[in-house]
Amino acid sequence: MTLILAFLIGFFASVAAFILHSIIKEIQWLLTSKFTLESYNWLYLLFPVIGILITMLFVKYVVKDNISHGITRILYAISTKRSHLKAHNCWSSVIASAITIGFGGSVGAEAPIVLTGSAIGSNLGQLFRMDNKTLMLLVGCGAAAAIAGIFKAPIAGLVFTLEVLMVDLSMASLLPILISCVTATCFTYIFVGSDSLFTFFLDDKWTIERIPACILLGVACGLVSLYFIRAMGMCENMFSRMKDKPYTRLLTGGVILSSLIFLFPVLYGEGNNAINILLNGETGADWEKLLNNSLFYGHGNLLILYIALVILTKVFATSATNGAGGCGGTFAPSLFIGGFSGFLFARLWNINGIGVHLPEKNFTLLGMAGVMAGVMHAPLTGIFLIAEITNGYSLFMPLIIVGICAVMTISIFEPHSIYAMRLAKEGKLITHHTDKAALTLMSLDSVIEKDFVSVNADMSLGQLVNVISKSNTSFIPVLDNAGILLGEIDITKIRHIMFRTELYNRFTVSQIMTPVEAKLLLNDSMGNVMKTFEKENTSYLPVVDINNQLIGFISRTRVFSMYRKMVSDLSDE
Repeated sequence: MTLILAFLIGFFASVAAFILHSIIKEIQWLLTSKFTLESYNWLYLLFPVIGILITMLFVKYVVKDNISHGITRILYAISTKRSHLKAHNCWSSVIASAITIGFGGSVGAEAPIVLTGSAIGSNLGQLFRMDNKTLMLLVGCGAAAAIAGIFKAPIAGLVFTLEVLMVDLSMASLLPILISCVTATCFTYIFVGSDSLFTFFLDDKWTIERIPACILLGVACGLVSLYFIRAMGMCENMFSRMKDKPYTRLLTGGVILSSLIFLFPVLYGEGNNAINILLNGETGADWEKLLNNSLFYGHGNLLILYIALVILTKVFATSATNGAGGCGGTFAPSLFIGGFSGFLFARLWNINGIGVHLPEKNFTLLGMAGVMAGVMHAPLTGIFLIAEITNGYSLFMPLIIVGICAVMTISIFEPHSIYAMRLAKEGKLITHHTDKAALTLMSLDSVIEKDFVSVNADMSLGQLVNVISKSNTSFIPVLDNAGILLGEIDITKIRHIMFRTELYNRFTVSQIMTPVEAKLLLNDSMGNVMKTFEKENTSYLPVVDINNQLIGFISRTRVFSMYRKMVSDLSDE
């Protein structure tokens, strides 16, 4: 049954990818086909804002849910919702991102399609009542099929799921993921033919003398990736402060985006045409096509400056698109910045005569792999994706060198990818470590015991003994009238007076209660729960809200029992 579902997921993911790209191309043709190449176009100031406004209204009044950060949303669903994605995610991201990108939003279509494919897998799994482990696998199948379908790259789809979504590779998971990838790739060939997303013809084979240049490019790509992630995070924080003012966000983001696209038209949409110019250019006249539609037209001597400014501003255009209310991902922007960075690196190297001549088109390709690998902390994805989509397997060795150096460089500064950063900070990131994955998948709310008997501070010892006789646990919390946790009664510490009836009216709870040594908040991670149990060496821990009101308590025995079961389930083939 799982293999059949994997086939269906691959088919539906390829259909979704075909529909999305068809809508994007149609909208872009309708809006920009009449633009003149020799001059700037004022409509670049208008179209992106209109697209984001339509997207924002669609999300607010039709979807009525947050659909941004597609891949992060998948990771969140895997780690906290047992791989349950909402049904509307099967179509809402396709429509929203098509409008955003078609009107000029400087984002990628890959993350929305990955979310769509994963949602298809999740909802098919839920429809056929699959268990949580199979559901996680089907979500991975959907993500892999989406990448494979968009780029016609089945191996890249497989390694993307392993590296980015952290779905463990085993014999039980390998076959379904491969089926979904191959199915999506085959149907994409049927829908759009054999043309690749990027065209590339190798004219200059790689030689071993270029190893130093490849290493340096990898380091440069790692630093560019760091700039990308840090700048993106800074912009997201700025727009998050305006989350309750949607039209202020639209105005701010729209002005930034439209201004940048007006100055640098290559920032319009995904930018695949610009990358193809770099990959296929042979002469200065070819590369100067990047300056079309802009104020820089006819000034080929400013090409290097133009490319450098595009690299610096692309991240702000992407952030402004999503921050203003648009829908799109960072997958394509990382490829875009990588391609431009690789070209700039090779051009500067050749101009300064540093060493052996570097073919700019080859290093454009290597830069794409390097920056994408660095941004996603996924070297294999970058290597195989670029090799597959450009038929560039002849550059496999330099792709590996650049990808590895890029990831090693950025890992010094950022331990997590751009997708995983938010979840890692919350302790909700799935990893390939079985014990850590088990803790992440465990829900704090599911182990809280809320059936408890409490006492107040004024209660007499006699009344307390009566309560203890009716309690099923040794955890007796002391609360005030508002439910605030004041302390606890440790039965082992009052045994010497519990059975002395002459003391029942002499002592009150306030005199014999002990302060709570440790307590948990409702949003604490399970990793913190386990550490607290080990540190305090206690059998029970109270769980309180931010006002110190008691919600319930957690039993050490129950937590460790659930943890052992979770580890067993994850380890079971």
